[in-house]
Amino acid sequence: MDVVVIGAGQAGAAVVAKLRALGHDGGITLIGEETAPPYQRPPLSKAYLLGEMEAERLWLRSAEFYEENKIDLRMGKPVQSIDPIRKTVTVGLEDIAYDQLVLATGSTPRKLPAAIGGGLGGVYTVRNLQDVDAMQPEFKAGRRLVIVGGGYIGLEAAAVASKLGLDVTVLEMAPRILQRVAAPETSDFFRALHQAHGVKILESTGLDRLLGDSHVTGVRLSDGRELPADFVIAGVGIVPATNLAEQAGLEIENGIKTGPLGRTSDPSIWAAGDCASFPYGEGRLRLESVGNAIDQAEVVAENIMGANKPYEAKPWFWSDQYDCKLQIAGLNTGYDNIVTRGPEGEAVSFWYYNGDRLLAVDAMNDPRAYMVGKRLIENGKSAAKSAVSDLSVVLKDLLKA
Repeated sequence: MDVVVIGAGQAGAAVVAKLRALGHDGGITLIGEETAPPYQRPPLSKAYLLGEMEAERLWLRSAEFYEENKIDLRMGKPVQSIDPIRKTVTVGLEDIAYDQLVLATGSTPRKLPAAIGGGLGGVYTVRNLQDVDAMQPEFKAGRRLVIVGGGYIGLEAAAVASKLGLDVTVLEMAPRILQRVAAPETSDFFRALHQAHGVKILESTGLDRLLGDSHVTGVRLSDGRELPADFVIAGVGIVPATNLAEQAGLEIENGIKTGPLGRTSDPSIWAAGDCASFPYGEGRLRLESVGNAIDQAEVVAENIMGANKPYEAKPWFWSDQYDCKLQIAGLNTGYDNIVTRGPEGEAVSFWYYNGDRLLAVDAMNDPRAYMVGKRLIENGKSAAKSAVSDLSVVLKDLLKA
């Protein structure tokens, strides 16, 4: 059985490694658009951008791993099309046959429209190694950076820029930063953190257009104000990369639609990672996280080998900003009340509840709260809200709930 994997990011790399670990002895081909070998993305907007991590430390596996495991690694090779009838993928002038195909195509960043100056020089997105390499020379003390979007990517870039001595302004069209993904308490925490480091946060402030002829020189805000800018970073979200799947006639629903095993509407094609949506509760879910990419990819590999194992998502996320580590367990969708634990020193956590049912935890510099919350959520348990907020209650005792 020959397996072809399109997409050499975290999910694609996890699929091929798991297949070999499970004893698959057929052909494995891993195809990636980028020239760099499979690498981890989270450090790109943090340690790598700061210059604290060399590119080689990003690599998920050594070159020898792929050779020793007889994985045909084809980098810098975008796939033109998939033929599900002939069961081939076209790369350049070559057709590669598959018995089982895995789509791990990830996602692509939304860009600022060309009509408002998004095509000017000095306008960047943060998604891959090439993006960060292109913008890194811009990060010099005293330069003026405007970040469009107050989500985690934008705020992580703001933290790096501030640490390097840049003048940083974050524009957020919504009434508060992180509004789509976090409670007001978490937004307040990170707003205060960034402002303490000199970052200007402009909320309820839209972008009218970018200024400049060939290179950006400033931004005009929705209220008519103009700000100077030496460069601009767009952190306005990502969209699942579904073009190949659509061309192949696969079902699409907020990404490539998969069943509980990770199989798409074509029984020989699977999907995992940012590009894939899967059954979750009464509906469907698509997660953009390293944890999901790895876990989902490994389940797909198991099912290619015949395990018949449904994917059970255990959502978790993280973000590093300055000296603060945010760890998130669970999904906060549907919360109606927040319980605060702390602050205790530099640690504080916000616990999301629907009624008395625990849904998620945002833990800032509090790995114990994160681990306890994660275990409770995964076990379908909820700690009493009065106990969560009471600092005299030892965190691990909440597990006895």
